[in-house]
Amino acid sequence: MIEPGDALPAVMLEGKDGPIALAGRKRPLVLYFYPKDDTAGCTREAQDFSARLTDFAALGVDVLGVSKDNAAKHRKFSEKYELTVPLATDDGTAMEAFGVWIEKQLYGRRYMGVDRSTFLFGPDGKLVRAWRKVRVPGHVEAVLAAAKEMLDR
Repeated sequence: MIEPGDALPAVMLEGKDGPIALAGRKRPLVLYFYPKDDTAGCTREAQDFSARLTDFAALGVDVLGVSKDNAAKHRKFSEKYELTVPLATDDGTAMEAFGVWIEKQLYGRRYMGVDRSTFLFGPDGKLVRAWRKVRVPGHVEAVLAAAKEMLDR
């Protein structure tokens, strides 16, 4: 599990335009993991990040949403809700590295799933802040405020 001060793991994600390497970035990054495209909470979170994407960009901060859904599902999801936030596919490697692939329980049934989590990395590629077990309302505003604070130091 990644902790504040740790570097971005050397894992690859699949973006709409091809592979995305996380390690070695030179810009701050907000990386958020979510369970599934086109579900209520995930849709709201993607809409909220899309609505504030220009604010993150003005700070020089990239934003990337990650789930196990494939590129075709991401494309359909983005088109349906007119999302602007970039989305990437993970085969589970990044989720394991970030400690977000966890055992969950619903109605007494145990299963493996994604813990909705967000990570803020500085320009040096080091983790500045992590939000785990995210509740969507107000979350993007908190991440944006933390990014501003990080860059004001």
